[in-house]
Amino acid sequence: MSDTANASSTETPAGGPPGALEAVIGLEIHVQLATRTKMFCGCELSFGEPPNTRTCPVCLGLPGSLPVANARAVHFGLMIGLALGSELAPRSIFHRKNYFYPDLPKGYQISQYDEPLCLGGSLGEVRIHRVHLEEDAAKLIHVGASGRIHGSDASIVDFNRGGTPLAEIVTEPDLRTPEQASEWLRLLRTTLRQLGVSDVNMEEGSLRCDANISLRPAGASELGVKTELKNMNSFRFIERGIRAEIARQEKLILGGGTVVQETLHFDPGSGAITSLRSKEEAHDYRYFPEPDLLPVRIEQAMIDAASADMTELPAARAERLRVEVGLSAESARLLAFRGELGDYFEAALAATADPAAPAQVLANWVTGELVSRLGEGEDPASSRVRPEAISALVGLVAEKHVSVGAGRQVLDRLVADGGDPEAIVAAEGLAAMDGGDELAGIVAAALEANADAATRVREGNPKAVGPIVGYVMRETKGRADGTEVSRLIHEQLGI
Repeated sequence: MSDTANASSTETPAGGPPGALEAVIGLEIHVQLATRTKMFCGCELSFGEPPNTRTCPVCLGLPGSLPVANARAVHFGLMIGLALGSELAPRSIFHRKNYFYPDLPKGYQISQYDEPLCLGGSLGEVRIHRVHLEEDAAKLIHVGASGRIHGSDASIVDFNRGGTPLAEIVTEPDLRTPEQASEWLRLLRTTLRQLGVSDVNMEEGSLRCDANISLRPAGASELGVKTELKNMNSFRFIERGIRAEIARQEKLILGGGTVVQETLHFDPGSGAITSLRSKEEAHDYRYFPEPDLLPVRIEQAMIDAASADMTELPAARAERLRVEVGLSAESARLLAFRGELGDYFEAALAATADPAAPAQVLANWVTGELVSRLGEGEDPASSRVRPEAISALVGLVAEKHVSVGAGRQVLDRLVADGGDPEAIVAAEGLAAMDGGDELAGIVAAALEANADAATRVREGNPKAVGPIVGYVMRETKGRADGTEVSRLIHEQLGI
């Protein structure tokens, strides 16, 4: 835990504040950096290796061993700072964080305190308090009654993860709802992935989030007592955990109780929140400068190198898609914040035969129709639907060679088997019907089969047209153009 910006008073007044309460949320995000070796030694990073096979005297804290800062980790930290618009420290130092860590054999963590690598900045509408570098702890495995070791309960340690380089990103308390917190964390995750500084794999612990939560009267400026939810590693759990803690604090305050500053654990299985320990302050860690590491002096050449490795970031991409491509703000944001979706869309857009065709229509098919047919979170690039295929399909629909309904049928086939949209249209007989006698006859049959609905439409109830249109679409297997069907219905009803 770091000195998060979600500062608080020492207690909530008994009886609770009058009126509505609002939540104040700050996040502390731990990002495992994608370096080849650990933060202060030459052990290679790995995931899933046999326990305690990636260790050395330095990360095991053996006497006489000396740490050396990982230059690549500093480089990645500078990239993060540049991406967030932070102030890069000309001089940054490491500190010993003297707090009992059962999973760090030297008994302390090397982190940064009052001279971190980056200060300030923002991402979206959320301000950044600081970004600093540190080492990760090892992995504790608690063995309970169902898996006793030598006949008793025990905890065992895998030191492979110990010493992994971390960047801790601390926000200001600018978030107000669980949904905002989850959405912002998705943006941060996409940004970090685009930078290439981490694989941000939450399932493997490469991205972990702590949330500092307090309540106060709506509209007040003073912060309430905060609690900290530790180590949530999925967006769904983050939303659920924050929501549960807000509900717990609200019930406590409105019931006349006092919120205690403490560190909490959210159990996603039961939904229960339990206390881990009383909340620590900076002085509890007894920080002092790490005597075995020299200060890091940030030179312009290091900043230039970090800048050279930067790519287009999600916020900039969203603005480009909105301004240059002409997408709605919502579509641009969705495509930019899901980088793989944006890449797929831009590949499809590049394959569009008619450069004047509306990009928004293509975006709607990618983000709506295609995404709804794929598995949750699936990268469309790994699907059977090639970008040029969906581009061609959208073109067929836009030119009215196939109806929207038939287009959806073609997309179903593309998702299942891949292929060429025009070939599927020809093989399945899905080409659009014209507005000739055949379609007029089907509309007449639809009106006769749905006489009650026809009467309601004639009397001024437009919603009653549904069964009539549905009949026509069934009979034409979705090939009829909806606009033409509507025109014929109104024409034959004399309205």
